[in-house]
Amino acid sequence: MKVVNLKQAILQAWKERWSDYQWAINMKKFFPKGATWDILNLADALLEQAMIGPSPNPLILSYLKYAISSQFDDFSRDLCVQALLDIMDMFCDRLSCHGKAEECIGLCRALLSALHWLLRCTAASAERLREGLEAGTPAAGEKQLAVCLQRLEKTLSSTKNRALLHIAKLEEASSWTAIEHSLLKLGEILANLSNPQLRSQAEQCGTLIRSIPMMLSVHAEQMNKTGFPTVHAVILLEGTMNLTGETQSLVEQLTMVKRMQHIPTPLFVLEIWKACFVGLIESPEGTEELKWTAFTFLKIPQVLVKLKKYSHGDKDFTEDVNCAFEFLLKLTPLLDKADQRCNCDCTNFLLQECGKQGLLSEASVNNLMAKRKADREHAPQQKSGENANIQPNIQLILRAEPTVTNILKTMDADHSKSPEGLLGVLGHMLSGKSLDLLLAAAAATGKLKSFARKFINLNEFTTYGSEESTKPASVRALLFDISFLMLCHVAQTYGSEVILSESRTGAEVPFFETWMQTCMPEEGKILNPDHPCFRPDSTKVESLVALLNNSSEMKLVQMKWHEACLSISAAILEILNAWENGVLAFESIQKITDNIKGKVCSLAVCAVAWLVAHVRMLGLDEREKSLQMIRQLAGPLFSENTLQFYNERVVIMNSILERMCADVLQQTATQIKFPSTGVDTMPYWNLLPPKRPIKEVLTDIFAKVLEKGWVDSRSIHIFDTLLHMGGVYWFCNNLIKELLKETRKEHALRAVELLYSIFCLDMQQVTLVLLGHILPGLLTDSSKWHSLMDPPGTALAKLAVWCALSSYSSHKGQASTRQKKRHREDIEDYISLFPLDDVQPSKLMRLLSSNEDDANILSSPTDRSMSSSLSASQLHTVNMRDPLNRVLANLFLLISSILGSRTAGPHTQFVQWFMEECVDCLEQGGRGSVLQFMPFTTVSELVKVSAMSSPKVVLAITDLSLPLGRQVAAKAIAAL
Repeated sequence: MKVVNLKQAILQAWKERWSDYQWAINMKKFFPKGATWDILNLADALLEQAMIGPSPNPLILSYLKYAISSQFDDFSRDLCVQALLDIMDMFCDRLSCHGKAEECIGLCRALLSALHWLLRCTAASAERLREGLEAGTPAAGEKQLAVCLQRLEKTLSSTKNRALLHIAKLEEASSWTAIEHSLLKLGEILANLSNPQLRSQAEQCGTLIRSIPMMLSVHAEQMNKTGFPTVHAVILLEGTMNLTGETQSLVEQLTMVKRMQHIPTPLFVLEIWKACFVGLIESPEGTEELKWTAFTFLKIPQVLVKLKKYSHGDKDFTEDVNCAFEFLLKLTPLLDKADQRCNCDCTNFLLQECGKQGLLSEASVNNLMAKRKADREHAPQQKSGENANIQPNIQLILRAEPTVTNILKTMDADHSKSPEGLLGVLGHMLSGKSLDLLLAAAAATGKLKSFARKFINLNEFTTYGSEESTKPASVRALLFDISFLMLCHVAQTYGSEVILSESRTGAEVPFFETWMQTCMPEEGKILNPDHPCFRPDSTKVESLVALLNNSSEMKLVQMKWHEACLSISAAILEILNAWENGVLAFESIQKITDNIKGKVCSLAVCAVAWLVAHVRMLGLDEREKSLQMIRQLAGPLFSENTLQFYNERVVIMNSILERMCADVLQQTATQIKFPSTGVDTMPYWNLLPPKRPIKEVLTDIFAKVLEKGWVDSRSIHIFDTLLHMGGVYWFCNNLIKELLKETRKEHALRAVELLYSIFCLDMQQVTLVLLGHILPGLLTDSSKWHSLMDPPGTALAKLAVWCALSSYSSHKGQASTRQKKRHREDIEDYISLFPLDDVQPSKLMRLLSSNEDDANILSSPTDRSMSSSLSASQLHTVNMRDPLNRVLANLFLLISSILGSRTAGPHTQFVQWFMEECVDCLEQGGRGSVLQFMPFTTVSELVKVSAMSSPKVVLAITDLSLPLGRQVAAKAIAAL
């Protein structure tokens, strides 16, 4: 009677789709008060009902879960356990559910509960086997344990089941903790068993269970590749153009590249070193060489220290660095060339620095040094002679680093107490290449901004002196002049952003900052010679003109140097007018220019700054006298009556003037010979060939880079100039056209690796253009679909994902120095392109045929109310006024529309490649991922694509940190 009643209960429950709770309540109808029912009969009924159904209904599993949790903890009843194990054997590898999202989540929970029971059952069987062995009757326990392990293995070997368990773990963290405890207990029991087969089987099951929380973070690394041009180019770009950039930003960028390209750590570190040595070898002599030396020996070890924190273990990373050096030592020609260029054993210095930073053990350092020493004995002997007594730059840079710290401490002292002592320190900094050494060391160690701030404070302190005698006045003039020249040099070498202080409300802006922003010529900056900053108080101008014209030399006592610097532009205008009108003769002009540069060089710098702005506004026949005056100011002064350190100051002044005049001299086809220091002060200036269209130059340089397979420093500068001249859209659009011409897979992939690194010149703006303009244009215009076929289409999808991920991971940070110089696109451009509200369709979405009626809307009440454009980003309240967020949201709307469309073609294939690359690059589609902008409804469309219909893909593309995300994932996986 019991079995009949129980079968009736099962039938009715299945027909009426009872929940666990309803099952428990309704059981009272079938059994009188106090009656008991046997788990064996329940198993029998469930088995019979499941067999007549089309597939195991998730409710059967939930009834089983209820029975297990309410009735059955007694593992000694062999027949009952066997019956339950038989049921599990039947359904565990073919679970499915086509019901509501809530039911699918219920399936996940039920499977988790069944796994927990199965682990406990396995542990109980193992315990019985151990007791049986002690009693001499092992057979029964061994058989049951083998069956339990077999069921465990069968359940866990299904990726679909593990994906459902992954969701259940996030739903019920406490239940997962119980599973971990059961697994631990099972391990302890099995450790004492002698049967190796059962123990091995149990270990495999344990490994599978432990892999469930991390099933999305496993990626196969590229072991068959040895060169990674993206890493190479990123390092070259940073070393050449962004020495002052934050170490953390570079670390994040490199980590992103490593993850996206699945690069093994030893080869990753090796590529960094290779790029550093190439940069050292090809760097132009002078400042650039010092910057590269500081970058390689001071900054990169710090980068690796931070990368070490990202790795799984200190010991592993140290071994990887050691392995990278072992590989590096095999590149003898590269190392020999670097040694020759730097006049020392570069590897030795590098190993020492890595040892100091804890990146290598002492034993590894000594072993590697010995290998390199033995190898160097066979290297071509360097010529002894003039280079023998010259100290290598590496040694000088490494010594300069602690000196920077000492100078910063000295600068903190009260300047009024010992100005002469401070002047001695600064004078010493000006000699030879000391200043560039110190600046390079400060830039590479993140101290340059602090360094500049100290000099701005000193410059402010020395602008005016009251009631002073001649000697203090000359010291004050020198301190003002040296600090002014140093700040100009820093701004020109490392970018004006290093000088600017954080904006503080109500705080007075220092004189030098004001002058630099409004009066100092820079690349791409147009100055107005009639700007109010060039038009100070007329009385001050008149007194300065009189002083310059009548005095035999510049007076110093009680001189207000900041006023003189601001007045010099108007004074020069008056002097020019007088010269042009015949009031002053050329001899008078020579005397005036000698006076301007005779004591403090900063006056000459300010005068030339205005003259440069003035010359731009003049016609061809009006420029001669202005240019002649620049020549006079740039020429040397032969006089004994100059202030201390004059020759050293003139060297810096001429370097500043040459950079200031470069643009205007090129535009006016004029030559001015600046006194030579023997070193090219502007090695990357004027690289574009004359009279060639810039599009030709772009395609030509890209073809050369692609043929070589890597980007060099000179090419980086040419790309940067072309980006600056043509604008982001022109630059990006033309390079994408070149990529789409590639018909060979290996060339297309190489092009992607190189283009990504080239786009790093201004990744944020390039990404906005690529994802917001170029891709939508290609995907919505059927006449362009043919260009999206494989291999160029696959390559473009990869590039687009890499750019999206890099920009999104870094766009909350600060733009780098090189990016701030360029025009930033107005946010309004993106707001008009992609409006905020859904009522007014955006320009992009108007291009699409609306397909929302056909969207596969989820069937639960929550799902039905869900908009077809609802995405995780909206639930996370991401700021949609941010241009990148808007572009990503609209791109994923377009992708969703294409997937839901009835028209298939290369554009739908492209979308598949794009999504596959997203999955391949991301560890998990959670909060902070670009996939959070994808509408939830896209998931059900994606799983219809055969290549995307896998549980791992579904887990990767949904935001599992949200309950709705877990429901969407569970529904999609359960239906597979």
